[in-house]
Amino acid sequence: MRHLLRYIGQRLYTTWATFWFLVPFVLTFPLQWYFSRRPDGHGVVHALNRFWSWFSITMWAVPIEVVRESKEPVSQPCVYVANHGSYVDIMMLFKYIPGFLNMMGKASLAKVPVWGPIFGNVYITVDRTSAVSRGRAMVAARRGLAAGKSIAIFAEGRISPTPGKELLPLLDGAFQLAIEMGVPLVPVGMPLNHMFMPDVQKDLRVRYHRLKIVFHPPISTDGLTLADIPALKQRVAAQLAGDFLPEGAVKPGPSTWRAPAVSQEQPQSVNS
Repeated sequence: MRHLLRYIGQRLYTTWATFWFLVPFVLTFPLQWYFSRRPDGHGVVHALNRFWSWFSITMWAVPIEVVRESKEPVSQPCVYVANHGSYVDIMMLFKYIPGFLNMMGKASLAKVPVWGPIFGNVYITVDRTSAVSRGRAMVAARRGLAAGKSIAIFAEGRISPTPGKELLPLLDGAFQLAIEMGVPLVPVGMPLNHMFMPDVQKDLRVRYHRLKIVFHPPISTDGLTLADIPALKQRVAAQLAGDFLPEGAVKPGPSTWRAPAVSQEQPQSVNS
């Protein structure tokens, strides 16, 4: 009975979280669609996305720990380098980073029905398998930074298959961008987002679980060259991996109303 009640609770909470994720988008979609097609309207779209993120996360009613290790405000613009473990990551960044935040995401996001074209028009998409796409994305990111817009990049390049346990090797792009533009790097750790919504194929899993986001002190790139990228990546990777918590080492499994099977095998005697 306990497992059945837990299963029902998980399904109800999944429905609740999904409902409050969709409602703000449906209500703001006409405005997002209109302003996303206007170059001077991207700020409005981002403001709507920040509201969407704030409202949905608030309605999920999960406790969130926000750690800002630097007491000084982050100078703008800068490059935020975050780990990637869940689709909730984007919402967390939108909610807790003030002002317009440029976002670099994979090209497939622009193909998501309804929402995808809006993301593709307002933010930066990149196909990491294409040198041309990577080049265009870097040009767009440089223009954004030159215009005073910070950017967030998931330097792992994709959602880690073992989030909260192992960090994928960080790619050079974010570090090269920060050094070339002479702006600070801000590592951002999100060690528990995958416990709320893990990335799984052909399934939607939402679990009520606390969240945490850590903003590490900005790392100055003044005087650095491209030869410093390996050491810089190692430093940031150590900070992001250091945010991992024991409770986030294993992604939540699928919901089931059945009790876990109990092995009928008896341990053999040491004398047998």
